[in-house]
Amino acid sequence: MKLWQKDKASLKEVEKFTVGNDRDLDIYLAPFDVLGSIAHTKMLESVGLLTRAELELLESALKEIYKQIQREDFKLSDGVEDIHSQVELMLTQKLGDAGKKIHSARSRNDQVLVDLKLFIRAEIEKTVINTKALFDLLVAQSEKHKADLLPGYTHLQLAMPSSFGLWFGAYAESLVDDLTTLEAAYRVVNKNPLGSAAGYGSSFPINRQMTTDLLGFDNLNYNVVYAQMGRGKTERIVAAALANIAATLAKLSMDACLYLNQNFAFISFPDELTTGSSIMPHKKNPDVFELIRSHCNRIQALPNEIMLMTTNLPSGYHRDLQLIKEHIIPAFQNLNDCLQMTGLMLSNIEIKKDLLQDEKYKFLFSVEEVNKLVLEGIPFRDAYKKVGAAIEAGNFTHSASPAHTHEGSIGNLCNDKMEAMMHDIIQKFNFDKVKIALQQLLS
Repeated sequence: MKLWQKDKASLKEVEKFTVGNDRDLDIYLAPFDVLGSIAHTKMLESVGLLTRAELELLESALKEIYKQIQREDFKLSDGVEDIHSQVELMLTQKLGDAGKKIHSARSRNDQVLVDLKLFIRAEIEKTVINTKALFDLLVAQSEKHKADLLPGYTHLQLAMPSSFGLWFGAYAESLVDDLTTLEAAYRVVNKNPLGSAAGYGSSFPINRQMTTDLLGFDNLNYNVVYAQMGRGKTERIVAAALANIAATLAKLSMDACLYLNQNFAFISFPDELTTGSSIMPHKKNPDVFELIRSHCNRIQALPNEIMLMTTNLPSGYHRDLQLIKEHIIPAFQNLNDCLQMTGLMLSNIEIKKDLLQDEKYKFLFSVEEVNKLVLEGIPFRDAYKKVGAAIEAGNFTHSASPAHTHEGSIGNLCNDKMEAMMHDIIQKFNFDKVKIALQQLLS
């Protein structure tokens, strides 16, 4: 079944090529297509395009389809092109003419737009939940290991003393900024395109504010042309925010791979979280972190992929946009898997104690010794030369107890401040508004 078909069928090769992976990907959109249709039917009845009796029949049938989807007892029938066709087919088979009326005042263009926005909105919430869980773990580990010192590096050369408290906390604060960009993307997503039809509106007296409220959107995409122009742009903005989280995880994973290396030996993991070699019995490979790194590097390419797929398109709908689903839909699952696996690994990390007691790390404290001389009244550049001369002469001495007290330093991590920032960002998403709206829609 094809919503657009008239009296001639497409060549099978054309049909196969143009449908692509839509049937598989549309399963992810299925519950959202039903939600959008429920809101649409309520609006149609309110403006006289459906009778009250027809609305009741359609609502009941749509809610039953929604339950089927939730039970994972739903699939696209053979010969059905996409989720939109499947739902309309089921309604028409069950209800006859009432099912045929559901497509009044909308197009597949705004239908897929609203499906994608509802899907992305729900996936963003999952991503925020998983990011917050990792953030909480990082803060807990930061507090637990705040007294455990760690070498700090610049240019991958020994630089200054750091700590595991700082290391864990750095990635926690990075996630705060990542969710700040995701919240901005969420505001772009959370606007209703339904009613823009094929991109030029409708001659029916529809009520777009009504569907906006029913679906829990914060606002509309008012201009019907821009509603269609927003497809591709919305996904690119979201992909950029996902790429920020991915970049944080990729960098953390690279650190973990280095720190697990025997030449560093800062951390270790239980055997069941690492892998071995087919010929080298001593190996404990960080495969999980290596795969997180690679998955996340691929996600970082996503904004560029979407940009290149849309960069030379004029306004209006184009079939090119269909392919974006193949990139954005799996990205959410991949990123959330990476967030959860990072949490699993860091929950079981083992930290090597007293690392900086090793003689090879003594020059990490050179700046500490310079600063001590400055505090005694020696000009900084003279203190720098004095400590440098002692290092060259081989008589450098130091204390392995750094005294850093300012905000965000070894002795004053400010994790509570970061937790407050994270709380403020998550509150801005206002997921409860959406949950209440959708619960009412399905009640």
